[in-house]
Amino acid sequence: MITPFEKAGLDPDRLEELYAQMGPRDGEDMLCRAMEELAYRLGQADRLHADHNYVDMRKCTRALRAIADQIGMSGLAHVAGHVVQCIDDGDAVALSATLARMSRIGERSLYAIWDLQDLSL
Repeated sequence: MITPFEKAGLDPDRLEELYAQMGPRDGEDMLCRAMEELAYRLGQADRLHADHNYVDMRKCTRALRAIADQIGMSGLAHVAGHVVQCIDDGDAVALSATLARMSRIGERSLYAIWDLQDLSL
């Protein structure tokens, strides 16, 4: 049995930059909201895929990509771009595989951000 493992692909410098720009309190608030939004959109993308609602799935994934990029989740942003490309190409098999990869990287990225926050306490 193959058990895929995905690295988070975080850019901690991007988070430091955001915290420096916004200050610790506002940076923390923004990061928490972004993480909640990412978790929601990861689930929403799965639901939209199950419903074959590719128009809304594309919108959801593009928004997910922008949020991930904003907070330094470069790996997640990159794979989200691939999901959008699979939707645009109409490749259902590649879409299913790439969506699963996005979910793995998204989960791993959210955990990695939590771990970084724990280190900063």
